[in-house]
Amino acid sequence: MRKINCLIVDDEPIARQIIQTYCSHFPMLHIVASCGNALEAKAIAQQEDIELIFLDINMPVLNGLAFLKTLKYQPQVIFTTAYKEYAVEAFDLNATDYLLKPFSLERFIVAVDKALEKLTGPEFTVSKKEHFIFIKADGKIYKILYEDIYYAEASGNYTKVVTKQRTILPTITFSGFEELLPSNLFIRIHRSFIINKASITHIEGNRAFINATEIPIGSNYKENFLKQLGL
Repeated sequence: MRKINCLIVDDEPIARQIIQTYCSHFPMLHIVASCGNALEAKAIAQQEDIELIFLDINMPVLNGLAFLKTLKYQPQVIFTTAYKEYAVEAFDLNATDYLLKPFSLERFIVAVDKALEKLTGPEFTVSKKEHFIFIKADGKIYKILYEDIYYAEASGNYTKVVTKQRTILPTITFSGFEELLPSNLFIRIHRSFIINKASITHIEGNRAFINATEIPIGSNYKENFLKQLGL
C-alpha cells in the first residue's frame, strides 16, 4: 500500500491530537509531523515530500493562508478552522476541502477521500521533487517533464497536452489537470488554455506565442497573467 505523507499544522494541541486520531482510521496516511506553527511546518515541507496538509488558519506569526502561498509546490490541503469567513479565499488557493471546527469523523472522512482520489487516481502520478508527471493515454503511460510541456487545452472530457515531443489526450478534466501542475511554472491565461511560462516566445496584444503557435489571452485572465510575469 502506497503511503501518503501528511503534515498537521495547528497551534492547538487538542486539535492536532483529534486530527491524528482521525487519521489513524486511514492506514495509507503517514503523519510526517504535527506542528504548532506555520514556520515549523514550512521547514519540514522543504525537507519532506508532503502530499497532504491539514491546515489551521488562525495561527501566530504566519497564518495558514499565508503559509500556503509560500509553498513552491502545493500539496493537497484540507483546512481545519473555526472561521468560516476564509472559505472563499481558501478555495481560491485550490483547497481540497474546508472543515469547520468542531467537525465529525464522518465529515473528516469525506474530506480525506477527496484528497486521496486526487493523489491516487489511476490516470496520473506526480513526482514534485523530480519535476515530472506520468500521464496515461491511449493505453500507454508517458513520463513528461514539466519543462517539456508547452501548453494544455480543454477538449471536452479530455485535456490536450502539447509537449516538445508529442501531443496526447488523457481522459481528465481541464481543471483536474490544472491542479496537478506547479503554479510557479504554469498559468491559466484563458478558460481553455494553461501555458508553461518558460515556453512563451513573445506576447502581442491579447495573444501569447510559443514559437509559431498562437494562444489567446482571456480578458478575465490578462491582468493576473501579466502580474505573474512581473509586468
